[in-house]
Amino acid sequence: METVNYILNLFGLEGKLFIAQVINFAILLVILKIFLYKPIAQMLEERKAKIKQGLDDAENAKKALADADNQKIMILKEAKIDADKIMENTKASSETYKQKSTEEAKKQAAEIVDTAKKQAQDEFAKASKQVGSMSIDLSKKIVAKILSEIFSEEDKNTVLSKAVEKIEQGGYEKTTN
Repeated sequence: METVNYILNLFGLEGKLFIAQVINFAILLVILKIFLYKPIAQMLEERKAKIKQGLDDAENAKKALADADNQKIMILKEAKIDADKIMENTKASSETYKQKSTEEAKKQAAEIVDTAKKQAQDEFAKASKQVGSMSIDLSKKIVAKILSEIFSEEDKNTVLSKAVEKIEQGGYEKTTN
């Protein structure tokens, strides 16, 4: 032990003082471990857990964002498909409407033509009646003039009434020999 004391003296250490310092250091180490290291370790552990939770939340948010982007793409695809269907339906509806309109226009045109034909026939019949009436009047005048020279007034009226009656019934048709 003397050699140890000699070596310690060479370095300027005293044995009793050195042991007291080691004991003091051990006590200080135990006090620091109990009152300082445990709370700091606990605080570091909590902080580590918060950081881990933050990283997990960031990872979850990243996944959620990726899912949202995928869902957005799917929704846009569905919207495009729906828009295409709507466009097809609109084209089909407009084509159907066009066909119905064309058919309706043709029907109305046919009705107008039929009405015009009917009116033309009515006008023709009316004009024919007028021409017939005029020709009867003219025939009466001609026959009256001719008969007035040949027959007496009473005979003339009898022949004239029979001739008018015959003309009105559609008699005296043109005959070809």
